[in-house]
Formats: sequence, structure tokens, C-alpha cells
Amino acid sequence: MPSSAATGPVPVRRLFVPLLLSGTLVVGATACGGSGGGSASGSASPSATSSAQAQKFAKTRFVANAGLAAGAAYQWIVKPYRAGTFKKGADGRTFALVKAGLAGGFTYNRLKAAAENAKGDPLLSKAVAPLTAGIESLKSLGSKLRSGQAGEGDIGAFESVINGIKSAGSSVGAEVKDKVPTTSQLGG
Repeated sequence: MPSSAATGPVPVRRLFVPLLLSGTLVVGATACGGSGGGSASGSASPSATSSAQAQKFAKTRFVANAGLAAGAAYQWIVKPYRAGTFKKGADGRTFALVKAGLAGGFTYNRLKAAAENAKGDPLLSKAVAPLTAGIESLKSLGSKLRSGQAGEGDIGAFESVINGIKSAGSSVGAEVKDKVPTTSQLGG
């Protein structure tokens, strides 16, 4: 009798692990669109939830990326320009121009990411779509800022695109607030 008690639980335990794993695989395959044999109503529930979550995360990522872009543009491009730091002979001009160039590239990168994130939410996608040409126009401004060749129109382009992104987000409940990145995030 003692020998059967010692061997009794072992087969049950050995059967439990494969059964648990196969159940997990079936559930995972069904949720991912596999042929788990589930009905249409059973498989629609997980995808509806994941779709809603994907839209929520799309808005969250959009807000984060747009906020970083806005913060970088205002902190290292717009404010120093308005203060006259980019003018010849100004104290700290070279350093300010280098930071502005890095911020320009960073801003472009984050705006592109925000536009890509917006595609995950139908309303946000429609609101941001008209701004993609404006975002593309910022592509070369980073190098223009670094070389000290940016003017009022270039700075205005940054402001215009940032304000457009903020307005688009605000119109669909994705409020964008400036978030100033660190200089190490800029790459400097």
C-alpha cells in the first residue's frame, strides 16, 4: 500500500502540467485568431478588448511622443530664438545652436512617432492626417538650426506644427502637454 500511495500523486501531477499547457495554448491560439474551435461570439470578445486597449495605448503613446516633441521644440528652439540666443555675437550661441539642432531632429522624430501612434485610433488618425505634410517639412530644419541658418519662418513652422498636433489631440480627448526631455534624450 505505501508504494501505491507514493506513486499515486506522481502520474496525476505529470498529467496536470501538460493539460495546463495545452489549455493555455488552445486559449492563446483562439485569442490570436487561430482555429481553436471557438464560436464567433467567443472569439470576438478577446479581439474587441484588445482593440479597445490598442486604441487606448495609441492615444497614450501619441500624447507622450507629442508632449516630448513640444517640450523639446519650445525649450531648445523657440525660447532661445525669441531670446536672441541664436544671433551672431550672443553669449552661448554655439552651444544653443547645437542643442537646437539636436532638438530639431528629436522633435521631428517624436512627431513622426506621434503621427504613427495616431493611426491606432480612428478619430485621432483623422485629426492628425492633415498635419503629416507639416511634420515632413520639419525634416531638414534640425541641420538648418545647427548651422545657424534658421529664421523666423523656420521657428514659426515648428510652432505651427506643434500647435496643430496639440489641437488635433485635444479635439479627440488626447490632451498634449509639453514635456521637456533631458539633454541626454536629445542625444547630446
